Amino acid sequence: MKKLNDLWKKGKEFLGVEYPIMAGAMSWISNHQFVSAVSEAGGFACLAAGNMEPVNFEKEIDKTRETSDKPFAINLITIAPNYREHLEIAIAKKASHIVFAGSFPRSTEVKLAKQSGAKVMAFASNNSIAQRMIRSGVDGLMLEGSEAGGHIGHVSLTVLLQQVLFNVKDIPVFVAGGIATGKMMAHLLLMGASGIQMGTRFILTDECRVNPKFKEVFLKARARDAVATPAVSSELNVVAVRALKNKGMNEFSELQMELIPQIRNKEITKKDAQLRVEAFWMGALRKAVQDGDVDRGSLMAGQSVGLVNKTETMKELYAEMISEAEQTIEEIYHNLSD
Repeated sequence: MKKLNDLWKKGKEFLGVEYPIMAGAMSWISNHQFVSAVSEAGGFACLAAGNMEPVNFEKEIDKTRETSDKPFAINLITIAPNYREHLEIAIAKKASHIVFAGSFPRSTEVKLAKQSGAKVMAFASNNSIAQRMIRSGVDGLMLEGSEAGGHIGHVSLTVLLQQVLFNVKDIPVFVAGGIATGKMMAHLLLMGASGIQMGTRFILTDECRVNPKFKEVFLKARARDAVATPAVSSELNVVAVRALKNKGMNEFSELQMELIPQIRNKEITKKDAQLRVEAFWMGALRKAVQDGDVDRGSLMAGQSVGLVNKTETMKELYAEMISEAEQTIEEIYHNLSD
């Protein structure tokens, strides 16, 4: 355990938890119950703001603190209509960690968050953006490869590791996308990561309160079933979403084809069209997660879904990840000493 503790020491200290194994923010999933369950297992979770009504968002923060005294992050979507109010609430509530997602935060927003006492994290899709975020004052970076589920960038984690992780030494860098085993985590820590983030594997924990049909689909899915949504035209400029193929994904293509001529004919603004797209995904995700509509709902999943074939408790997940990581690190050290 000592070698593992040495490798992720920076991540543990930054997050203030026993294990810097993060559960990413998942809309309709990462609520106060889920976040508290991760925290009590020794990990670190992100409370998903999404586009929640501000009053409900404030209540979720309070409920999380009532059920666990452990640190957690508030994940803010910078392109969400309620983003500004969410940021104000996070600052007023003295969040210990704030994660900016969706797009890149302004330096003034980073400054406001830091002035409240929060440790600030942001995503970086290449080295120049990583350096820009560092200059703006972020305390940590998140690299998320296109293998991940939900809204994704265009670059795989293996490339991001080489572009960013190998070039950033001064602040913690956490990595995500396609990770589902302790073996992979061990190798990423040896490469210099301060910790990892997963989403898909957490779906299949007992404490994740999604519709049973949602979990059943995940158990049966293969890696190649988790595909990125097609962009019909650059005019709409949608952010790709990785999810399991179903009728809902076809309906998304149809929505794009409906919106594009409306933009051309100036019947709708590009911004309003993009809001329609986001509203589609939020509604479709809720259908799947809460109602169990796995045909037309959104089954957001990373390609690591092909590596997950069982349900387990949160504590079992962490125990297995750590055991595998320790064994892998010992094997690597043994091989290097021969």
